[in-house]
Amino acid sequence: MTVFKSFLGATATLALTAGAALAEPAMIYDLGGKFDKSFNEAAFGGAQRWSEETGEEFYEIELQSEAQREQALRRFAERGANPIVMAGFAFADALGEVAPDYPDTKFVIIDMVVEEPNVRSVVFNEHEGSYLVGMLAAEASESGTVGFIGGMDIPLIRKFACGYAQGVKAVSPDAEIIANMTGTTPAAWNDPVKGSELTKAQISQGADVIYAAAGGTGVGVLQTAADEGILSIGVDSNQNYMHPGKVLTSMTKRVDNAVYDAFSEGADLEPGFVVMGLSNDGVGYAVDEHNEALITDDMTAAVEKASDDIASGAITVHDYTSDDSCPDLQF
Repeated sequence: MTVFKSFLGATATLALTAGAALAEPAMIYDLGGKFDKSFNEAAFGGAQRWSEETGEEFYEIELQSEAQREQALRRFAERGANPIVMAGFAFADALGEVAPDYPDTKFVIIDMVVEEPNVRSVVFNEHEGSYLVGMLAAEASESGTVGFIGGMDIPLIRKFACGYAQGVKAVSPDAEIIANMTGTTPAAWNDPVKGSELTKAQISQGADVIYAAAGGTGVGVLQTAADEGILSIGVDSNQNYMHPGKVLTSMTKRVDNAVYDAFSEGADLEPGFVVMGLSNDGVGYAVDEHNEALITDDMTAAVEKASDDIASGAITVHDYTSDDSCPDLQF
């Protein structure tokens, strides 16, 4: 039986399973909700997997506003939750304020670096996985024009776009890449209507494969692409199932593994800086029964070789965040 206790006012709840111990881990989802079919849901998947395998319970909360970030961290720390994992770069400022006040509590932030002795910072080489799906997009495109739709216009999302563009150009040097961001505020992560509008605009410019790195907004991109008869590419979670035969692939970002590992280590979690990329299965691309008919053996062979070359260092994928530039794409 699940028990809901009032937490941070009437607009949010702290979910607990009956009998949960104070030392249980906690998961804080970013705006957009844990069932966004993308980033947050990947985090939930890792927490759920840990719970199912161990029979243990965990705290969780879905934020309703920016103001709740610090409040949630402090309330969980005061309750004795350990470790406390948060999904998203936007927790950085709040964590920087809270972590020093609870030196015996371990914190994990995903997608940002916070340098405190009790914090693990987990970042991903999204540009590497995006390079691979860019190769697939170029192979599948018949028009020679592909698209990218990002969520909030921040360096992290430009990192996705830049890796994607490099992968496209590696296969088709003359390909055209159209890139749009949904917005400049956190609302850009959960605007499927705007995602749909941007998709239609890119289709009108000739795009026949569109990669969405936009959280919940991407649901609108994938839906409209399927309705309009073009291919899409999902992100973070494996989204191939959402429109079987219409989603070319998904760039998987193993947020679930980051959460699962943190929960498994518990209070003994080792702080520090963790990078997850192709070399340690932190990112990749998804092939399953929903899209295998779209991926030829030649496409697979080319992408697998590129994956090995990136992991070994034979291919270097440009990281937008290293110098705020993208050789293969103009924003």
